[in-house]
Amino acid sequence: MTLREVEHTVDVDAPATAVYRLIAEVENWPRIFPPTIFVDRVEADGDSERIRIWATANGEPKNWTSRRTLDAEGLVITFRQEVSTPPVAAMGGTWIIEPLTESTSRVRLLHDYRAIDDDPEGLAWIDEAVDRNSRSELAALKTNVELAHATEDVTFSFEDSVTIAGAAKDAYDFVNEAGLWPERLPHVATVRFEEPSPGLQSLEMDTRAKDGSTHTTKSYRVTFPHHKIAYKQVTLPALMTLHTGYWTFTEAADGTTTASSQHTVVLNTANIARILGEDATVADARAYVHGALSTNSRATLGYAKDHAENQR
Repeated sequence: MTLREVEHTVDVDAPATAVYRLIAEVENWPRIFPPTIFVDRVEADGDSERIRIWATANGEPKNWTSRRTLDAEGLVITFRQEVSTPPVAAMGGTWIIEPLTESTSRVRLLHDYRAIDDDPEGLAWIDEAVDRNSRSELAALKTNVELAHATEDVTFSFEDSVTIAGAAKDAYDFVNEAGLWPERLPHVATVRFEEPSPGLQSLEMDTRAKDGSTHTTKSYRVTFPHHKIAYKQVTLPALMTLHTGYWTFTEAADGTTTASSQHTVVLNTANIARILGEDATVADARAYVHGALSTNSRATLGYAKDHAENQR
């Protein structure tokens, strides 16, 4: 069996402990790493944990489960895929964060992997995917760690909720069945919806704004029937550099359901003047984006509420 071992490195203007923390806390990953759609911590036991990762590899959405061991003192994280996705037969590696000075560090990302049946084409595909993802991950890690303090005012999260006199499953189904949205939601003009594997969806849609214009967005969605749908937008409107979120459906003992839509956004400050005018501020952009996203979320939640209550 041919075992390939590769290493990628990047130097970061941030303390090693801060870099370690960002990598260790997996809920940060969709915000830090462009290929990552969503990460779910399946179980944790001391310094060991199992995580399930949904991410794109060479533009294709994939998912796998990894086991990680965290060494906070040594600033080392080892990982090993438990169940790999073809053409990968086995994949593992190590993050090593080395202090260079008090305020700078070097990140080393090591990988070792094999292709199924030692297939040369499969190995070439993995070589390309590992190299591309490692370079983009480390470049994004460097950018995001260095900008973490500078961008606090342009990163924000918010949530809208509605109470439904109906079952969580029926409200979940409405949001899950996005292929039917053009018939069900007035603000959605067209949809291109695919589910390449159960629970992993690709959703591209043209949405109408209040002024009648339409804009196109594309998201990957990960579904957890019948309580959560997490997503990451990969084609973004001009005022955002990042948009992730999730829908949740929580059924109470009395049969009512709370449905919520959560958003996390990083503003694209370079486009504020072009979109909102020369005098527009970060606060103006924040209010504009919050308003636009919230309007669509509340509309969708309202129609999901009607749908679920009509099922009773």
